[in-house]
Amino acid sequence: MSEHMPHWLTKQASLSPNKVAIETADKQITFLELKETSERFARKLSSLGVKRGDPVAILSTNHVNMAITVHALSYLKAVAVMLNTRLTTDELTYQLSSSEAKLIITTEMLRDEKKLSHPYQKTFQEIFLLQEKDTELATHIDLHDPFTMMFTSGTTGFPKAVVHTYNNHWWSAISSVLNLGLTREDKWLLTLPIFHVGGLSILLRSVIYGMTVYLMEKYNKKVLLYVLNEKKITIASLVTLMLRNLLDDIDETGFPSHIRCILLGGGSVPESLLKLVKQNGIPLFQSYGMTETSSQIVTLNMDDALSKLGSAGKPLFPAEVTIDCPDEAGIGEIWVRGPMVMNGYKNEEANKKSFVNGWFKTGDLGHIDNEGFLFIVDRRSDLIISGGENIYPTEIENVLLELDEINEAAVVGKSDFFWGEVPVAFVVSKEKVAAESIQHYLAKRLATYKIPKEIYFIASLPRNASNKVLRHQLKSRVNL
Repeated sequence: MSEHMPHWLTKQASLSPNKVAIETADKQITFLELKETSERFARKLSSLGVKRGDPVAILSTNHVNMAITVHALSYLKAVAVMLNTRLTTDELTYQLSSSEAKLIITTEMLRDEKKLSHPYQKTFQEIFLLQEKDTELATHIDLHDPFTMMFTSGTTGFPKAVVHTYNNHWWSAISSVLNLGLTREDKWLLTLPIFHVGGLSILLRSVIYGMTVYLMEKYNKKVLLYVLNEKKITIASLVTLMLRNLLDDIDETGFPSHIRCILLGGGSVPESLLKLVKQNGIPLFQSYGMTETSSQIVTLNMDDALSKLGSAGKPLFPAEVTIDCPDEAGIGEIWVRGPMVMNGYKNEEANKKSFVNGWFKTGDLGHIDNEGFLFIVDRRSDLIISGGENIYPTEIENVLLELDEINEAAVVGKSDFFWGEVPVAFVVSKEKVAAESIQHYLAKRLATYKIPKEIYFIASLPRNASNKVLRHQLKSRVNL
Protein backbone atom coordinates (compact mmCIF):
# COMPACT_ATOMS: atom_id res chain seq x y z
CA MET A 1 0.00 0.00 0.00
CA SER A 2 1.46 3.35 -1.05
CA GLU A 3 1.41 6.42 1.15
CA HIS A 4 2.47 9.68 -0.47
CA MET A 5 3.48 13.13 0.72
CA PRO A 6 5.13 16.12 -0.99
CA HIS A 7 8.86 15.83 -1.51
CA TRP A 8 10.44 17.03 1.74
CA LEU A 9 13.00 19.41 0.29
CA THR A 10 10.60 20.88 -2.27
CA LYS A 11 8.03 21.48 0.45
CA GLN A 12 10.54 23.10 2.80
CA ALA A 13 11.91 25.29 0.00
CA SER A 14 8.35 26.54 -0.52
CA LEU A 15 7.72 27.15 3.19
CA SER A 16 11.11 28.66 4.12
CA PRO A 17 12.95 29.54 0.88
CA ASN A 18 15.36 32.04 2.42
CA LYS A 19 16.12 30.20 5.63
CA VAL A 20 19.61 28.72 5.88
CA ALA A 21 19.47 24.96 5.48
CA ILE A 22 23.18 24.17 5.83
CA GLU A 23 25.94 26.34 7.25
CA THR A 24 29.65 25.55 7.21
CA ALA A 25 32.77 27.44 8.24
CA ASP A 26 32.82 29.33 4.94
CA LYS A 27 29.34 29.21 3.37
CA GLN A 28 25.59 29.15 3.85
CA ILE A 29 23.01 27.53 1.58
CA THR A 30 19.28 28.24 1.86
CA PHE A 31 16.53 25.68 1.44
CA LEU A 32 15.66 27.13 -1.97
CA GLU A 33 19.30 27.03 -3.09
CA LEU A 34 19.62 23.46 -1.79
CA LYS A 35 16.50 22.41 -3.70
CA GLU A 36 17.54 24.02 -6.97
CA THR A 37 21.10 22.68 -6.78
CA SER A 38 19.86 19.18 -5.90
CA GLU A 39 17.40 19.21 -8.82
CA ARG A 40 20.16 20.23 -11.25
CA PHE A 41 22.41 17.52 -9.85
CA ALA A 42 19.58 14.99 -10.28
CA ARG A 43 19.24 15.87 -13.97
CA LYS A 44 22.99 15.45 -14.42
CA LEU A 45 22.81 12.04 -12.74
CA SER A 46 19.95 11.17 -15.06
CA SER A 47 22.27 11.81 -18.01
CA LEU A 48 24.42 8.97 -16.61
CA GLY A 49 21.42 6.65 -16.69
CA VAL A 50 20.53 6.76 -12.97
CA LYS A 51 16.87 5.86 -12.57
CA ARG A 52 14.29 4.80 -10.02
CA GLY A 53 15.43 2.02 -7.70
CA ASP A 54 19.10 2.18 -8.72
CA PRO A 55 21.54 1.85 -5.80
CA VAL A 56 24.11 4.67 -6.08
CA ALA A 57 27.07 4.67 -3.70
CA ILE A 58 28.38 7.86 -2.06
CA LEU A 59 31.96 7.73 -0.75
CA SER A 60 32.85 11.02 0.89
CA THR A 61 33.75 12.77 4.09
CA ASN A 62 31.29 15.39 5.39
CA HIS A 63 30.58 17.99 2.73
CA VAL A 64 27.62 19.96 1.40
CA ASN A 65 27.95 17.94 -1.81
CA MET A 66 26.91 14.83 0.13
CA ALA A 67 23.63 16.49 1.13
CA ILE A 68 23.05 17.66 -2.44
CA THR A 69 23.65 14.13 -3.74
CA VAL A 70 21.31 12.45 -1.23
CA HIS A 71 18.50 14.86 -2.13
CA ALA A 72 19.25 14.53 -5.85
CA LEU A 73 18.92 10.76 -5.64
CA SER A 74 15.57 11.17 -3.87
CA TYR A 75 14.35 13.31 -6.79
CA LEU A 76 15.18 10.35 -9.05
CA LYS A 77 13.76 7.82 -6.53
CA ALA A 78 17.15 6.09 -6.54
CA VAL A 79 18.73 4.60 -3.39
CA ALA A 80 21.68 6.31 -1.68
CA VAL A 81 24.26 3.75 -0.52
CA MET A 82 26.35 5.41 2.20
CA LEU A 83 29.94 4.13 2.34
CA ASN A 84 32.34 4.59 5.23
CA THR A 85 35.53 6.34 4.09
CA ARG A 86 37.55 4.62 6.84
CA LEU A 87 37.05 1.19 5.31
CA THR A 88 39.76 -0.62 3.39
CA THR A 89 39.51 -1.23 -0.34
CA ASP A 90 38.57 -4.88 0.26
CA GLU A 91 35.83 -3.91 2.72
CA LEU A 92 34.41 -1.32 0.32
CA THR A 93 34.53 -3.82 -2.54
CA TYR A 94 32.47 -6.26 -0.48
CA GLN A 95 29.86 -3.60 0.30
CA LEU A 96 29.67 -2.39 -3.29
CA SER A 97 29.07 -5.95 -4.43
CA SER A 98 26.44 -6.57 -1.72
CA SER A 99 24.59 -3.34 -2.50
CA GLU A 100 24.78 -3.91 -6.29
CA ALA A 101 25.67 -0.22 -6.68
CA LYS A 102 25.39 1.00 -10.27
CA LEU A 103 27.64 4.03 -9.73
CA ILE A 104 30.09 5.43 -7.16
CA ILE A 105 30.11 9.17 -6.49
CA THR A 106 33.24 10.24 -4.63
CA THR A 107 36.06 12.78 -4.41
CA GLU A 108 39.20 12.77 -6.51
CA MET A 109 41.33 12.14 -3.42
CA LEU A 110 39.28 9.13 -2.26
CA ARG A 111 39.12 7.71 -5.78
CA ASP A 112 42.91 7.79 -5.96
CA GLU A 113 43.32 6.47 -2.41
CA LYS A 114 40.89 3.53 -2.51
CA LYS A 115 41.60 2.41 -6.10
CA LEU A 116 38.27 0.60 -6.36
CA SER A 117 37.78 -1.65 -9.38
CA HIS A 118 34.15 -0.63 -9.90
CA PRO A 119 33.71 0.33 -13.59
CA TYR A 120 31.48 3.38 -12.98
CA GLN A 121 33.03 6.06 -10.77
CA LYS A 122 32.51 9.80 -10.93
CA THR A 123 33.66 12.64 -8.69
CA PHE A 124 31.21 15.28 -7.51
CA GLN A 125 32.97 17.84 -9.68
CA GLU A 126 32.81 15.66 -12.78
CA ILE A 127 29.05 15.34 -12.33
CA PHE A 128 28.62 19.08 -11.80
CA LEU A 129 30.23 19.60 -15.23
CA LEU A 130 27.81 17.28 -17.03
CA GLN A 131 24.89 18.46 -19.13
CA GLU A 132 21.46 18.16 -17.54
CA LYS A 133 19.02 15.69 -19.05
CA ASP A 134 15.40 16.73 -19.37
CA THR A 135 13.98 14.41 -16.72
CA GLU A 136 10.76 14.32 -14.75
CA LEU A 137 11.73 14.67 -11.09
CA ALA A 138 9.72 13.39 -8.16
CA THR A 139 7.24 15.88 -6.72
CA HIS A 140 6.02 13.38 -4.14
CA ILE A 141 7.58 10.50 -2.28
CA ASP A 142 6.12 7.13 -1.40
CA LEU A 143 6.96 6.61 2.26
CA HIS A 144 7.40 2.89 1.75
CA ASP A 145 9.96 3.23 -1.03
CA PRO A 146 13.61 2.45 -0.17
CA PHE A 147 15.63 5.64 0.32
CA THR A 148 19.03 4.77 1.80
CA MET A 149 21.25 1.78 2.39
CA MET A 150 24.11 1.51 4.84
CA PHE A 151 26.02 -1.30 6.44
CA THR A 152 26.26 -2.48 10.03
CA SER A 153 29.60 -2.29 11.79
CA GLY A 154 30.45 -5.96 11.38
CA THR A 155 32.20 -6.28 14.74
CA THR A 156 31.67 -10.04 14.85
CA GLY A 157 31.20 -10.97 11.19
CA PHE A 158 30.42 -9.63 7.74
CA PRO A 159 28.49 -6.32 7.80
CA LYS A 160 24.86 -6.51 6.70
CA ALA A 161 23.14 -4.05 4.38
CA VAL A 162 20.35 -2.13 6.16
CA VAL A 163 17.68 -0.73 3.82
CA HIS A 164 15.85 2.34 5.16
CA THR A 165 12.57 3.56 3.71
CA TYR A 166 11.41 7.18 3.68
CA ASN A 167 8.95 6.07 6.36
CA ASN A 168 11.79 4.92 8.63
CA HIS A 169 13.55 8.28 8.34
CA TRP A 170 10.29 10.24 8.69
CA TRP A 171 9.33 8.55 11.94
CA SER A 172 12.88 8.82 13.27
CA ALA A 173 12.68 12.59 12.75
CA ILE A 174 9.16 12.91 14.16
CA SER A 175 9.97 10.78 17.21
CA SER A 176 12.99 12.95 17.99
CA VAL A 177 11.14 16.26 17.72
CA LEU A 178 8.26 14.99 19.87
CA ASN A 179 10.84 14.38 22.58
CA LEU A 180 13.24 17.33 22.18
CA GLY A 181 10.80 19.92 20.85
CA LEU A 182 11.62 22.57 18.25
CA THR A 183 12.14 26.34 18.30
CA ARG A 184 12.65 28.89 15.52
CA GLU A 185 16.17 29.50 16.82
CA ASP A 186 17.24 25.85 16.76
CA LYS A 187 20.48 25.08 14.99
CA TRP A 188 21.81 21.51 15.13
CA LEU A 189 25.56 20.90 15.12
CA LEU A 190 26.44 17.95 12.90
CA THR A 191 29.82 16.55 13.93
CA LEU A 192 29.08 12.91 13.11
CA PRO A 193 29.95 11.36 9.73
CA ILE A 194 27.05 11.64 7.28
CA PHE A 195 27.83 8.11 6.09
CA HIS A 196 26.57 6.91 9.50
CA VAL A 197 22.86 7.00 10.28
CA GLY A 198 23.44 9.39 13.19
CA GLY A 199 24.86 12.02 10.87
CA LEU A 200 22.51 11.38 7.95
CA SER A 201 19.45 11.60 10.20
CA ILE A 202 20.38 15.18 11.18
CA LEU A 203 20.42 16.24 7.52
CA LEU A 204 17.00 14.70 6.99
CA ARG A 205 15.60 16.33 10.15
CA SER A 206 16.76 19.64 8.71
CA VAL A 207 14.44 19.44 5.69
CA ILE A 208 11.57 17.93 7.68
CA TYR A 209 11.76 20.54 10.47
CA GLY A 210 12.93 23.53 8.43
CA MET A 211 15.93 23.76 10.76
CA THR A 212 19.46 25.01 10.10
CA VAL A 213 22.27 22.48 10.41
CA TYR A 214 25.83 23.59 11.05
CA LEU A 215 27.97 21.04 9.23
CA MET A 216 31.41 20.41 10.70
CA GLU A 217 33.19 18.96 7.70
CA LYS A 218 35.85 17.43 9.93
CA TYR A 219 35.64 17.06 13.69
CA ASN A 220 38.23 19.19 15.46
CA LYS A 221 38.30 19.23 19.24
CA LYS A 222 40.06 22.61 19.24
CA VAL A 223 37.15 24.32 17.47
CA LEU A 224 34.24 22.41 19.02
CA LEU A 225 33.64 24.84 21.88
CA TYR A 226 34.23 27.82 19.56
CA VAL A 227 31.53 26.59 17.16
CA LEU A 228 29.11 25.84 20.00
CA ASN A 229 29.58 29.38 21.29
CA GLU A 230 30.00 31.55 18.22
CA LYS A 231 27.56 29.82 15.88
CA LYS A 232 24.75 29.86 18.47
CA ILE A 233 24.25 26.10 18.38
CA THR A 234 21.22 24.94 20.40
CA ILE A 235 21.47 21.17 19.84
CA ALA A 236 24.58 19.09 19.23
CA SER A 237 25.04 15.39 18.57
CA LEU A 238 28.24 14.05 20.11
CA VAL A 239 29.89 10.76 20.99
CA THR A 240 31.71 10.08 24.27
CA LEU A 241 35.15 11.14 23.01
CA MET A 242 33.78 14.53 21.90
CA LEU A 243 32.07 14.98 25.26
CA ARG A 244 35.38 14.32 27.03
CA ASN A 245 37.07 16.96 24.87
CA LEU A 246 34.29 19.43 25.61
CA LEU A 247 34.59 18.87 29.36
CA ASP A 248 38.35 19.48 29.16
CA ASP A 249 37.74 22.93 27.66
CA ILE A 250 34.73 24.30 29.52
CA ASP A 251 36.54 24.63 32.85
CA GLU A 252 37.76 28.06 31.86
CA THR A 253 34.87 29.38 29.78
CA GLY A 254 31.80 27.70 31.27
CA PHE A 255 29.11 25.85 29.33
CA PRO A 256 27.25 27.96 26.73
CA SER A 257 23.82 28.87 28.12
CA HIS A 258 22.07 28.90 24.72
CA ILE A 259 22.64 25.15 24.22
CA ARG A 260 19.54 23.30 25.31
CA CYS A 261 20.55 19.75 24.39
CA ILE A 262 23.67 17.65 23.97
CA LEU A 263 22.47 14.39 22.42
CA LEU A 264 24.91 11.61 23.19
CA GLY A 265 25.12 8.28 21.39
CA GLY A 266 27.70 5.69 20.54
CA GLY A 267 27.77 3.40 23.57
CA SER A 268 27.89 3.42 27.32
CA VAL A 269 29.31 6.37 29.28
CA PRO A 270 31.62 5.92 32.30
CA GLU A 271 30.06 6.97 35.59
CA SER A 272 33.01 9.29 36.27
CA LEU A 273 32.20 11.23 33.10
CA LEU A 274 28.52 11.46 33.98
CA LYS A 275 29.42 12.97 37.35
CA LEU A 276 31.39 15.73 35.57
CA VAL A 277 28.41 16.35 33.28
CA LYS A 278 26.16 16.81 36.29
CA GLN A 279 28.66 19.10 38.06
CA ASN A 280 28.80 21.34 35.00
CA GLY A 281 25.02 21.39 34.53
CA ILE A 282 25.26 20.13 30.94
CA PRO A 283 21.83 19.25 29.44
CA LEU A 284 22.93 15.78 28.38
CA PHE A 285 20.39 13.53 26.67
CA GLN A 286 21.73 10.00 26.48
CA SER A 287 20.27 7.89 23.72
CA TYR A 288 20.24 4.38 22.37
CA GLY A 289 19.90 3.42 18.75
CA MET A 290 21.58 1.71 15.85
CA THR A 291 21.64 1.65 12.08
CA GLU A 292 18.67 -0.73 12.09
CA THR A 293 16.52 1.77 14.05
CA SER A 294 17.36 4.75 11.79
CA SER A 295 19.26 6.48 14.66
CA GLN A 296 17.96 6.93 18.22
CA ILE A 297 14.94 4.91 19.36
CA VAL A 298 15.35 5.43 23.13
CA THR A 299 16.28 8.82 24.59
CA LEU A 300 16.14 10.66 27.90
CA ASN A 301 13.81 13.63 27.94
CA MET A 302 14.50 17.11 29.30
CA ASP A 303 12.96 16.48 32.72
CA ASP A 304 15.06 13.38 33.39
CA ALA A 305 18.32 14.43 31.71
CA LEU A 306 20.20 14.94 35.00
CA SER A 307 18.17 12.85 37.46
CA LYS A 308 18.48 9.66 35.39
CA LEU A 309 22.04 9.93 34.15
CA GLY A 310 23.29 6.52 33.09
CA SER A 311 19.99 5.54 31.53
CA ALA A 312 19.29 5.69 27.80
CA GLY A 313 15.79 6.87 28.72
CA LYS A 314 12.42 5.66 27.49
CA PRO A 315 11.37 4.59 23.99
CA LEU A 316 10.47 7.51 21.75
CA PHE A 317 6.89 7.90 20.57
CA PRO A 318 5.66 5.59 19.02
CA ALA A 319 8.47 3.04 19.56
CA GLU A 320 8.31 0.09 21.93
CA VAL A 321 11.05 -1.71 23.86
CA THR A 322 10.90 -4.97 25.77
CA ILE A 323 13.41 -7.26 27.50
CA ASP A 324 13.37 -10.84 26.28
CA CYS A 325 13.83 -13.59 28.88
CA PRO A 326 15.19 -11.42 31.70
CA ASP A 327 17.35 -13.12 34.36
CA GLU A 328 17.00 -12.67 38.12
CA ALA A 329 18.50 -9.18 37.83
CA GLY A 330 16.04 -8.26 35.09
CA ILE A 331 18.73 -8.34 32.38
CA GLY A 332 17.92 -9.81 29.00
CA GLU A 333 18.13 -9.08 25.28
CA ILE A 334 16.65 -5.76 24.17
CA TRP A 335 13.92 -6.09 21.55
CA VAL A 336 12.45 -3.05 19.78
CA ARG A 337 9.71 -2.28 17.32
CA GLY A 338 8.23 0.80 15.71
CA PRO A 339 7.95 2.55 12.32
CA MET A 340 11.55 3.79 12.54
CA VAL A 341 12.87 0.22 12.65
CA MET A 342 14.06 -1.02 9.26
CA ASN A 343 11.84 -3.37 7.30
CA GLY A 344 14.81 -5.69 6.94
CA TYR A 345 18.34 -6.37 5.78
CA LYS A 346 19.20 -7.07 2.16
CA ASN A 347 19.63 -10.63 3.40
CA GLU A 348 16.64 -12.90 3.99
CA GLU A 349 18.54 -15.33 6.21
CA ALA A 350 19.58 -12.48 8.52
CA ASN A 351 15.99 -11.23 8.60
CA LYS A 352 14.71 -14.63 9.76
CA LYS A 353 17.17 -14.57 12.67
CA SER A 354 16.55 -10.93 13.61
CA PHE A 355 12.75 -10.56 13.70
CA VAL A 356 10.13 -12.24 15.90
CA ASN A 357 6.48 -11.22 15.47
CA GLY A 358 7.45 -7.70 14.42
CA TRP A 359 10.07 -7.27 17.17
CA PHE A 360 13.68 -6.64 16.15
CA LYS A 361 16.25 -8.52 18.24
CA THR A 362 19.03 -6.00 18.85
CA GLY A 363 21.62 -8.37 20.27
CA ASP A 364 22.18 -5.89 23.11
CA LEU A 365 21.60 -6.64 26.78
CA GLY A 366 19.83 -4.31 29.18
CA HIS A 367 17.17 -3.93 31.83
CA ILE A 368 14.22 -1.62 32.45
CA ASP A 369 13.79 -0.14 35.92
CA ASN A 370 10.48 0.18 37.76
CA GLU A 371 9.91 3.63 36.24
CA GLY A 372 10.32 2.37 32.68
CA PHE A 373 13.86 3.65 32.01
CA LEU A 374 16.14 1.49 29.88
CA PHE A 375 19.71 0.80 30.96
CA ILE A 376 22.14 -0.71 28.46
CA VAL A 377 24.45 -3.36 29.86
CA ASP A 378 26.38 -4.93 26.99
CA ARG A 379 26.28 -6.81 23.73
CA ARG A 380 24.95 -10.35 24.15
CA SER A 381 28.00 -11.63 22.27
CA ASP A 382 30.28 -9.90 24.81
CA LEU A 383 28.69 -11.49 27.89
CA ILE A 384 31.15 -13.49 30.02
CA ILE A 385 29.75 -16.48 31.93
CA SER A 386 32.10 -17.55 34.71
CA GLY A 387 31.08 -20.41 36.99
CA GLY A 388 27.46 -19.77 36.11
CA GLU A 389 27.69 -16.04 36.93
CA ASN A 390 26.99 -13.43 34.25
CA ILE A 391 29.73 -10.82 33.97
CA TYR A 392 29.15 -7.66 31.92
CA PRO A 393 32.40 -6.21 30.53
CA THR A 394 31.07 -2.63 30.53
CA GLU A 395 30.63 -2.68 34.31
CA ILE A 396 34.30 -3.58 34.81
CA GLU A 397 35.47 -1.14 32.13
CA ASN A 398 33.64 1.75 33.79
CA VAL A 399 35.46 1.08 37.06
CA LEU A 400 38.80 0.79 35.27
CA LEU A 401 38.22 4.19 33.64
CA GLU A 402 37.84 5.79 37.05
CA LEU A 403 41.61 5.46 37.44
CA ASP A 404 43.42 8.57 36.26
CA GLU A 405 46.23 6.45 34.83
CA ILE A 406 43.95 4.66 32.36
CA ASN A 407 42.86 6.12 29.02
CA GLU A 408 40.99 3.17 27.53
CA ALA A 409 39.95 -0.29 28.66
CA ALA A 410 38.29 -3.37 27.21
CA VAL A 411 37.35 -6.57 29.06
CA VAL A 412 36.82 -9.94 27.38
CA GLY A 413 36.38 -13.56 28.45
CA LYS A 414 39.27 -16.03 28.48
CA SER A 415 38.58 -19.75 28.35
CA ASP A 416 39.18 -21.48 31.69
CA PHE A 417 39.03 -25.21 32.41
CA PHE A 418 37.46 -24.79 35.85
CA TRP A 419 35.25 -21.68 35.48
CA GLY A 420 34.40 -21.89 31.80
CA GLU A 421 35.51 -18.29 31.30
CA VAL A 422 37.27 -15.66 33.37
CA PRO A 423 37.50 -11.92 32.67
CA VAL A 424 40.76 -10.37 31.46
CA ALA A 425 41.40 -6.70 30.73
CA PHE A 426 43.25 -4.84 27.99
CA VAL A 427 44.34 -1.39 29.11
CA VAL A 428 45.74 1.69 27.39
CA SER A 429 47.47 3.69 30.13
CA LYS A 430 48.53 7.35 30.26
CA GLU A 431 51.41 6.54 32.58
CA LYS A 432 53.05 3.50 34.10
CA VAL A 433 50.83 1.63 36.54
CA ALA A 434 51.21 -1.84 38.02
CA ALA A 435 48.64 -4.52 37.27
CA GLU A 436 48.52 -5.37 40.98
CA SER A 437 47.55 -1.82 41.94
CA ILE A 438 44.74 -1.89 39.34
CA GLN A 439 43.42 -5.17 40.68
CA HIS A 440 43.66 -3.83 44.24
CA TYR A 441 41.49 -0.86 43.26
CA LEU A 442 38.97 -3.09 41.51
CA ALA A 443 38.72 -5.31 44.59
CA LYS A 444 37.23 -2.37 46.49
CA ARG A 445 34.48 -1.89 43.90
CA LEU A 446 33.70 -5.27 42.38
CA ALA A 447 32.86 -8.80 43.43
CA THR A 448 35.86 -11.14 43.36
CA TYR A 449 34.64 -13.09 40.33
CA LYS A 450 34.44 -9.85 38.29
CA ILE A 451 38.06 -8.83 38.85
CA PRO A 452 40.16 -9.48 35.69
CA LYS A 453 42.53 -12.36 36.29
CA GLU A 454 45.06 -10.85 33.90
CA ILE A 455 45.72 -7.30 32.71
CA TYR A 456 47.42 -6.65 29.38
CA PHE A 457 48.92 -3.25 28.60
CA ILE A 458 48.65 -2.32 24.93
CA ALA A 459 49.32 0.81 22.85
CA SER A 460 45.78 1.03 21.45
CA LEU A 461 42.57 -0.97 21.30
CA PRO A 462 41.68 -2.53 17.94
CA ARG A 463 38.71 -0.70 16.42
CA ASN A 464 36.71 -0.93 13.23
CA ALA A 465 35.89 1.92 10.86
CA SER A 466 32.97 2.93 13.09
CA ASN A 467 35.37 3.27 16.04
CA LYS A 468 33.87 0.30 17.88
CA VAL A 469 36.24 -1.94 19.83
CA LEU A 470 36.82 -5.27 18.12
CA ARG A 471 36.50 -7.52 21.15
CA HIS A 472 36.71 -10.67 19.08
CA GLN A 473 40.28 -9.72 18.13
CA LEU A 474 41.17 -9.27 21.79
CA LYS A 475 39.54 -12.61 22.65
CA SER A 476 41.58 -14.34 19.94
CA ARG A 477 44.79 -13.06 21.60
CA VAL A 478 44.01 -14.81 24.88
CA ASN A 479 42.21 -17.88 23.50
CA LEU A 480 44.86 -19.36 21.24
